[in-house]
Amino acid sequence: MDTQDIPLVIFTILAQMSVGAFVVNGFLHVFAGRKNGQAKIDKLSDPALYAIGPVMVVALCISLAHLGDPLHALYTCENFGRSWLSREIVFGVAFAVLAIVFSVSHGRKWFNPILLQALGALTALFGLAFIFSQGMIYTIPTIPGWDSWATPVSFFVTTFLLGSLAVGVDFVAVTTIPRLRSRHGGDTTPLLYQSLRWISASAMVLLGVQFVVEPTYALELSSKGGAAAQSANLLLFGGGSVFIVEMVLFFAGGALIAFFLHMLRADTPTPLVSGPDGSGTAVVQAGLGQRMMVYAVTTAFVCVLASEVLGRILFYTSNVRIGF
Repeated sequence: MDTQDIPLVIFTILAQMSVGAFVVNGFLHVFAGRKNGQAKIDKLSDPALYAIGPVMVVALCISLAHLGDPLHALYTCENFGRSWLSREIVFGVAFAVLAIVFSVSHGRKWFNPILLQALGALTALFGLAFIFSQGMIYTIPTIPGWDSWATPVSFFVTTFLLGSLAVGVDFVAVTTIPRLRSRHGGDTTPLLYQSLRWISASAMVLLGVQFVVEPTYALELSSKGGAAAQSANLLLFGGGSVFIVEMVLFFAGGALIAFFLHMLRADTPTPLVSGPDGSGTAVVQAGLGQRMMVYAVTTAFVCVLASEVLGRILFYTSNVRIGF
């Protein structure tokens, strides 16, 4: 892989994780909030919500390093009707701006719930359009290793996989770090468990999809011969032991998620005592150890993130052009 592609690896991974985290956060707000109350889901999800926009801005700034002249990005936007790169820039900037506006509006309660949900839906649509545009950029006929259905599919899988795990790490952090736990309280523990079950189950499904897509993609390239076969060879062996390390991290992350999901299903938070105000509000203590929860969720996220980064490096390594 050309070292000039390193900013693209960081940019695509961070941007996809940001979009995925926003969509997953929104999903949990809508569905978990209805059952458990908006105030409780806000306690868990607000820290992640405030981080999404800034992370996306950082990702966009890193992407400028690949252009050489950052001002060139302004000119590429002129071709919005014909260029997927132009659409990626426009949708990416729009998503970053809207994500920041949404988080501030949500925190300060500037709009009524209906308008706020509409703004959140619009932000998510821009984010998904950004991911789709990003995938379409690489469907270049002269580069068979990229010109495949697997490229946009794998980009979307990474988006929701890293996004969901990032949200899971946030949920665990705000309920275990003392400084954050003091303002989130024990009343969010049942919601935490419910959300982590959904996140873990979704992550397992997405890992399964990724495991099917990558080998199928490589076999399809190998069967075509020529530049496509060279790309497949680079994907599997061009990075030396990179592919092996990627798979080890991939399965390690999957095993941890499966173990954690099993623990969550077998474990039920138990009410201990009534609230100090005598209202009968239960204080909930998790049976699953907090330390184990932190280690499992965080380590799974780190393993899967590292696996996705190595996979993206191999993706750029497979850049073999027809005729070159």
